[in-house]
Amino acid sequence: MTARHAALGGAVAALLAAAALHATPAEAAVGRHDVVTWAASADRLGDGTPDRGYRMVVHTSVGGSDLRIRLSNAFGDRPLTLDSVYAGVQKSGAELKPGSNRRLTFGGGYSVTVPAGGTVLSDALPGGLPTATNLVVSLHTPDAAGPATGHGMAMQTSYTTQGDHTGEESATHWTETTGSWFYLDAVTVRTSAATGAVVALGDSITDGWQSTTDLNRRWPDYLARRLQKAASDVRGVANEGISGNKVLADGAGQSALNRLDRDVLSLPGVRTVFLFEGVNDIKAHTGVTAADMIDGYRQIIARAHAAGKCVVGATVGPFKGWSEWDAAAERVRQDVNAFVRGSGEFDAVTDFDRVLRSPYDPERVLPFLDNGDHLHPNDKGMQAMADAVDLTALDCTDGPRSTG
Repeated sequence: MTARHAALGGAVAALLAAAALHATPAEAAVGRHDVVTWAASADRLGDGTPDRGYRMVVHTSVGGSDLRIRLSNAFGDRPLTLDSVYAGVQKSGAELKPGSNRRLTFGGGYSVTVPAGGTVLSDALPGGLPTATNLVVSLHTPDAAGPATGHGMAMQTSYTTQGDHTGEESATHWTETTGSWFYLDAVTVRTSAATGAVVALGDSITDGWQSTTDLNRRWPDYLARRLQKAASDVRGVANEGISGNKVLADGAGQSALNRLDRDVLSLPGVRTVFLFEGVNDIKAHTGVTAADMIDGYRQIIARAHAAGKCVVGATVGPFKGWSEWDAAAERVRQDVNAFVRGSGEFDAVTDFDRVLRSPYDPERVLPFLDNGDHLHPNDKGMQAMADAVDLTALDCTDGPRSTG
């Protein structure tokens, strides 16, 4: 009897796993649209490796049906061929839940070539994808060479192998690990037309540096969990942070201004851009002034508004104690934050500076929220930031303040 119950339990588990990507959605297709459920900023990641397989773990935000993925060759100098791409649900490590791994197609075919500098969207995968799923995208490239495109600091363990093992659900051949995502830059689902998404545009703090790896404790992750429990139509959260990124200058990734269209405005279902970036411009001591930063912010606001998106601005957090801090940089930070708080040019404001600063030395991060380097918050700090966001400000119900 016990063995029979165990067998039944295993069968039920397999059916539930399959349902995660196979279930027929209850809602009719009318009044539905695509919304981003996960994304990561594209950047250059060394050179591509031929006959390489990547099994990448990503955590979704909004649930829906008809999953699609976007593959990026944004930094490639030649076409990139992917001859096998699958999507499944993580069981543990590189192992997938039985029955969940399904092959994706592109224009009806299994193989796709992404042009140099371009992106390609998969066909929709019929069935449902639940909220907060550890989705696993496995892909194989037979002849990759030249600059590879991906996201370097994933704060998530993914897996690699040599040869094509994308269709396998076991972890047998996926013995190597990587802390980066390769060639995958967005996942979308189809859901109610009333449902929207927010994109967090930022640097290493948004990217999650110093949060706990594999536990989804970046501040946008905490925000996604809040939205899942709230009576909000904004359910999707896309994290477009890049460690070291600047608003005005390329370096650690393209600047926020230069990547805005690709990483933010091109994503489906986005209502609001959450702009939290500027500390890297300020602390670099390249001569950037508060006026320069404000001009950069204004350009982002104008372009987002022209695309029909609201923009929430966040104040730049304290960083005294970090090696590049000095009084001159602090003055620029204070002037920039005064603009964010008082200009009225953003559709809403979140005061991360107030959340993170110490009441005893407001130029420093509160020790309880500091990971130890005096710039990046720890897990508690990440959660405090997400808790400070006014969820109603993300709805953009009446549209942006202006389109000028």
